[in-house]
Amino acid sequence: MPKVIASAPNAGGRHQRGRRTGPTLAEINVIPLVDVMLVLLIIFMVAAPMLQQGIEVSLPKAARSSTMSSERIFVDVPVSFRDELRVFLNKEPVGISILGERIRQLMVNRSDKSVILRMDGQLTIQHQVRVIEQLRAGGAEQMGLATDPITGR
Repeated sequence: MPKVIASAPNAGGRHQRGRRTGPTLAEINVIPLVDVMLVLLIIFMVAAPMLQQGIEVSLPKAARSSTMSSERIFVDVPVSFRDELRVFLNKEPVGISILGERIRQLMVNRSDKSVILRMDGQLTIQHQVRVIEQLRAGGAEQMGLATDPITGR
């Protein structure tokens, strides 16, 4: 809005009609900006945990399951492996054709050459053997199968 200055009649010897406008003050109204930013912050804070995606693997059940350290190399083989031929190497999707090379790259500087397989219980033995062959070709010396404990006997 322009700033309106009331002028005195015949001020300065000139005839002036009515009001005159002076320089405008350009100000940004910060309060609505802060309100909008806080609403956006809240929306992103609520939505961020929902955007995290995991790999759904239904592990087979075993009576003698134990917890493992997280320093090991984990290979997740979901039930979608049947169609896509893709596994997840430490949560990163990797095609079965390049799995051996990726394992080789991870094993270069490691003394512990073991890999933990988290395979879906619905996969066939042939699918499991195919993944194990690629891991052996990549230099994995020991492999373990992750299982869930049986609950309620």
